[in-house]
Amino acid sequence: MTDAFIDIAGVRNFRDAGGIGALRRGVLYRSGSFHTLTEEGARQLKDLGLRTVIDLRSPFELEVWPDQRHGLDHESLNLPTLPANREDVDRPWPEDQAALYTFMPETAGPSLTAVIRRLAAPEALPVVVHCAVGKDRTGLTVAVLQSLLGASDADITSDFLRSNVGLGLDRGPVPYIDETGTERVSRPISAELIAASLGWIRTHHGTVPAYLRAHGVTEAELDSLHANLSA
Repeated sequence: MTDAFIDIAGVRNFRDAGGIGALRRGVLYRSGSFHTLTEEGARQLKDLGLRTVIDLRSPFELEVWPDQRHGLDHESLNLPTLPANREDVDRPWPEDQAALYTFMPETAGPSLTAVIRRLAAPEALPVVVHCAVGKDRTGLTVAVLQSLLGASDADITSDFLRSNVGLGLDRGPVPYIDETGTERVSRPISAELIAASLGWIRTHHGTVPAYLRAHGVTEAELDSLHANLSA
């Protein structure tokens, strides 16, 4: 997986999510958002045969930082991992990084179900899944997909941690301005974080497939996912 990163002009942290478990290369990519995608980057994406972009950000994030297309004709789906509004009084996004990783699987079921249903359709491939920087929401989504394709927790974690390198977080936290104009700090991710997410799923549902079935995913959809993504 040392060659997983792919240089796409204007897109951060772009890499192939395949090559571990039974997930084959060239069908599922992961990245940060496309809001700074350049025309050169669009040509590079076209060369990959991109057909679908799944955006895990909130509708407000999309409004502030819409993905750029530069003539690309791929399908775009907005399937938010988290409640739509960061300031939602009923379901506020945790500020604490560790709390976020147990909050995400609690709220991500509908998003993950929709992601799997799209990936179960062969005409959707290749697919890119992204959030803002491709670290947290994308990290959970890809971890679930890799788990379904038989990847070990160790391999899932190894791929998850590559975002530290892809975002320069291997050198420490990085300040940024969020979609509301608030200054925040992007922190490096650790193995304990994705373990907490997968642990929440297994504690509450037993297995990743059982978690997805509880949110409406069918056996036929899981079978189609395997058929489409397996090497």
